[in-house]
Amino acid sequence: MGLFSFIKDAGEKLFGTGEAKAAQEAAAAAPSPEANALANTKAAEAISHYIDTLKLLTPEIAISFNGATATVTVSGTTPDQASKERILLAAGNVSGVAEVEDKLTVLNPEPEGRFHTVVRGDTLSGIAKTYYGNANKYMVIFEANKPMLGHPDKIYPGQMLRIPPQA
Repeated sequence: MGLFSFIKDAGEKLFGTGEAKAAQEAAAAAPSPEANALANTKAAEAISHYIDTLKLLTPEIAISFNGATATVTVSGTTPDQASKERILLAAGNVSGVAEVEDKLTVLNPEPEGRFHTVVRGDTLSGIAKTYYGNANKYMVIFEANKPMLGHPDKIYPGQMLRIPPQA
């Protein structure tokens, strides 16, 4: 459990369309506690939907969003550490999210992975060389970040990746 920081302006653009955008625009035009609460609810729903499309969301997971602090709170239970880390990364790698508060419980604890924030010029093989001493282990990192990553060459600055423990 803890608080993870992300680069607020990097990641999936979930709040720029649909109900989340409409609710944010309404809250900005006529600020009120009700309008802000609706904007936060719609943003949380957009993040939940995104995580669900990645096939990571389960009924045991609850997601909330605080627009004032740009913080997502994720609570509930996950079957394993890898699932927990993927859910936290999916929630944090969203444009407009600065922090993710981890309130998840892991049913089958195992060693925690590390996290790496991608910078310009990074490649998965370069990251693998840094963490594992072997550039050819880039597929370990790629597999650990599926389904958020669709291709080993498609990473971007500001994205946070899961680096699993060495086997």
